[in-house]
Amino acid sequence: MRYEMILNRGGGTLRTMDLEAFCAEARSIFAEAGHECTCTVVEGKDIEAALEKAAASDVDAIVAGGGDGTISAAAAIAFKSGKPLAVLPAGTMNLFARALGGPLDLPGALGAIAAGEFRKIDIGTANGTPFVHQFGVGIHARLVRIRDQMVFRSRIGKMVASVRAISAAVVDPPKFEVDLLVKENRTAKTVAGIVVSNNILNEAPVPVARRLDEGVLDVVVAKTLTTGELVSLIFDVFTGRWRDNALVEEEAAPEITLRFPKRKRRAHAVIDGELIPLDEEVVLRCERQALTVIMPRSADEQSRRN
Repeated sequence: MRYEMILNRGGGTLRTMDLEAFCAEARSIFAEAGHECTCTVVEGKDIEAALEKAAASDVDAIVAGGGDGTISAAAAIAFKSGKPLAVLPAGTMNLFARALGGPLDLPGALGAIAAGEFRKIDIGTANGTPFVHQFGVGIHARLVRIRDQMVFRSRIGKMVASVRAISAAVVDPPKFEVDLLVKENRTAKTVAGIVVSNNILNEAPVPVARRLDEGVLDVVVAKTLTTGELVSLIFDVFTGRWRDNALVEEEAAPEITLRFPKRKRRAHAVIDGELIPLDEEVVLRCERQALTVIMPRSADEQSRRN
């Protein structure tokens, strides 16, 4: 099989690596598995054009390496083009890579992808815009907005910026009105935040989908919060106990509609870690088995098959 690997030079761990040596290692690992792999390294501003070019080519699959923004863009292009996608965990949190279940070290990930298998999984859309992890409004969008105003030059720097953003965001938590339509039941709420995930979240300290083929969206609502309650909720998220928090509500459905009757003109949502303008009404759908991915195979699985 022929793979095209697209690497975002500025993404996560890649920005401090010798990418020429890494590409040579990738070509060697894929060749050992009987595949051909070409490698293209681009700046962040050119990543979507490079991914579009790869999707329009005659390669069998795309391997995308970078942060969650890069992976989200790659998944959207793969979803629209039908080209299979493999995910290289080269970002800060690597949320989609975690959900796929492959190794998080880069050499291990290359081997697991080279030995992987094609599988169809779900992808979410928000007013037609694809997302592989989450759509968020309220506290999540505020965290991203504050973090994006900070300067960081490494994976560790981004993690520090995220912690600083949390510290800034807990002061005067957001509060907004939303009409929520789930399974033909419409309710009006005043909340601090809403997160809609592609499939039901697990309870790990880094929450990702427990599976990617259940055919539903997971909507998690945080009721209005004081600063102390928000600090407690963030602690519960980081310890995997957020479902036990009395201020959290959760429901799953294949389609969810959010309407914001008092939306501020400059309000934002966040999709897979990237800020976007918030529409007055957002229709979110789970597009069942609409994305083809290469499911990584662990070292144990590889040894058993050999």
